[in-house]
Amino acid sequence: MAADASGPEPFPEATGEAGPARPLTDAQKALRAQMLATEHWSLLASRSTTQSEVLTRIAIFLTLVSAGLVTLGVLGNATAFRGWFGVAALGVLFLLVILGLITQLRVFNTATEDLVYVLAMNRLRAAYVDLDPGIEPYIMMGTADDAAGVDRTYYAYAVRSRSQVLGSSMMLILVVHSALVGLFVGALAYAIVGSVDLAILVGSVLVLVAFALWMVWGYHGYRQVLRLHEPLRRTGGSGAEHGS
Repeated sequence: MAADASGPEPFPEATGEAGPARPLTDAQKALRAQMLATEHWSLLASRSTTQSEVLTRIAIFLTLVSAGLVTLGVLGNATAFRGWFGVAALGVLFLLVILGLITQLRVFNTATEDLVYVLAMNRLRAAYVDLDPGIEPYIMMGTADDAAGVDRTYYAYAVRSRSQVLGSSMMLILVVHSALVGLFVGALAYAIVGSVDLAILVGSVLVLVAFALWMVWGYHGYRQVLRLHEPLRRTGGSGAEHGS
């Protein structure tokens, strides 16, 4: 059954078996604020650790891509791009594609994890506001754990636009990995049919296909988190909102 229009109290008053509900004392409010702050710092630490780990992975992958391409250049000069160079090139590119796949999966998983951290911290800010409504004007980040609240936390200064996505580390790794997929498939096509034009065409198509599929997959994961999450407070609303 759905809650009433105002929603249940975010912090229910203490109730006694033989009497009406009693308001929380100042000591109880202080204790709850302390516990909320502890949880907030725990989420901040977890989010920071996750971001640091995935950025390190991206740096390692980009270093390996650079080293791999330089290696192919050296091998090409040593073999005049003949003989076993083709097999070596396919092997190096295949390894980079696999490493890119693993890195890309971790990047997208981290994006959804970060969304969950933001939702959790927005919910905690809502609890702070419930304890002391007077502090709400001084909180710049979102105080609602819904999609609009997430957008405010990610970009509090204006309406969130596509520029934040296009300039993200996720987009960087996506472009690099899609290009590697195109290079590998194009090289494989050339090794099979011996046509440069066909190899370029097939590789270019695979770059676009891989990029589009990754974008759809990442967006689906992001939206799935928001679909499964049930906000306690919605942007523009007053109090918590539950459904059961």
